[in-house]
Amino acid sequence: MHRLTVALLAAFDAIVAAAVGLVVVGAPLALFWATAADASWAGLWPLIAKIWQLGGLVPVTVTLPESLLTALGVAPDAGGFIISLAPLALTAFVAIFAARSGVRAMRAGAGLAGVLSGAVVYTAVAVIVQLTSAAPLAHTITWQAILHPALLYTVPAALGALVIAWRDGDRGLVDWVHDLVDEAPVQWSELPALAARGIAIGCASLVGAGALAVLASVVLRGGEMISLFQSARVDVWGAVLVSLASLAYLPTLIAWAIAWLSGAGITVGVGSTLTPAAVHLGVVPALPPLGLLPTGATPIMLVVVIVPVAIGALAGWVLRSGFVAVLGDDEPFLPRVALSVSVAAGVAAFAAIASALARGGIGPGRLVELGPHPGFVALAVGVEVLVGAAILLLSPRRRRDEF
Repeated sequence: MHRLTVALLAAFDAIVAAAVGLVVVGAPLALFWATAADASWAGLWPLIAKIWQLGGLVPVTVTLPESLLTALGVAPDAGGFIISLAPLALTAFVAIFAARSGVRAMRAGAGLAGVLSGAVVYTAVAVIVQLTSAAPLAHTITWQAILHPALLYTVPAALGALVIAWRDGDRGLVDWVHDLVDEAPVQWSELPALAARGIAIGCASLVGAGALAVLASVVLRGGEMISLFQSARVDVWGAVLVSLASLAYLPTLIAWAIAWLSGAGITVGVGSTLTPAAVHLGVVPALPPLGLLPTGATPIMLVVVIVPVAIGALAGWVLRSGFVAVLGDDEPFLPRVALSVSVAAGVAAFAAIASALARGGIGPGRLVELGPHPGFVALAVGVEVLVGAAILLLSPRRRRDEF
């Protein structure tokens, strides 16, 4: 396909990604504005833009007027705060859409042109949104409002293109590196592909385990979440908006569950701790999704750390089979060690990124810090996955002729 055509299609992908995000945010808000809200339509677009930017990992500074603070009985020093806890459902949509765009561009034979075109167009949309969404009560720093969405789209698009270039070739730098790897002994040349497979298995399994943990929490503590929902005393439209906001933060809760399963835990406010072994929460905001948080813990609950170990063992089992298929019964030790470390490091990096994206603030005071600590989660997940992978990859294996 001609390079210009690929660039135009990639630009269209970027426009669609931005437009879908804005429509998903704006459609329910517009209906609410038209049927229930007694407010000026001039305030609708800035609200849509700020929520879209928050999904693009842009912190939003909120400044409440003194009259509202007085009416609510809130201290004046709590009138200004930063909301930086992103609704990761919007973030994940953009990242997945961008990665698919990069994959299509590389398969069409113009990966670099497609990635650059999509990045430029998405950045232009971010600039337009920032310049047209000024609001007296909420504002964002211009360079963050442009750079963060641009990176959110560009990095996954480039990674998607890179994966296809490595697999199918790009007649350039990636092919040169691939040839260098192929020239190595077979036990080392197969290592990148096996490591990538193991990392993919580990990351997917980790997300699945986090999702199952959230589902188990819904089953066990769904009543508390419903009670918080009812205590808000919202009307039909309020219930709809709260439910949609909760769904937007569902991937954030999954990242929190991953951190909890690793044993590293999360914080729900400055000075709080929530781990399988200890819970010190203090006052928690009456938000329905936070009703899913466990309120009790015992040291025996640390048994949940077996989940990342089992994930590492699953990846190690698959890779050991692949290693045997390539080398037969001759399995050198050092490549297997390198494979174990590579898988553990890759899954730990994924856990750290997920934790960093799922960390932020939602209000003043203690609420400036919620979510897992990326370093602690990465260390815990890395060690646990390494143990599981090493058990399967480094243990002696019975040869066929010994039966």
